[in-house]
Amino acid sequence: MTPEGDPEAVARREFAVLLGEFRRTAVLVPLDAGGDPWSAEQNGVRWICAFSDEEALARFAEARGDGEREWIYRTVLGARLLDVMVPMLPGPAGVALDAGSEDGMLFPPVVGIVPDAVAVDLGGVV
Repeated sequence: MTPEGDPEAVARREFAVLLGEFRRTAVLVPLDAGGDPWSAEQNGVRWICAFSDEEALARFAEARGDGEREWIYRTVLGARLLDVMVPMLPGPAGVALDAGSEDGMLFPPVVGIVPDAVAVDLGGVV
């Protein structure tokens, strides 16, 4: 089967394009009460929540029942989230873009997405 006809190869290429776009894009990262990036844990992975725009953040806040409160956020380049902020968190961590939306995307703590030292598939996270 040719690479063009291999669904797995096509999916890898499409994800690589999305990852490249994310790394070059500034996203909104809400801050918690302590001024740290707002994150959530699921199945042992800490996910930094990031949003493509204020509307996506507002939809998330509404879905959580927190639409009335003011959400403080920082604008952060996707590459900085993955390369600098993810390694600062204890344990495995990744980024959840537009959590709770149909267009949401996860950038998990694996080789090629986060630094090798914190990639779970290399055993870099304790």
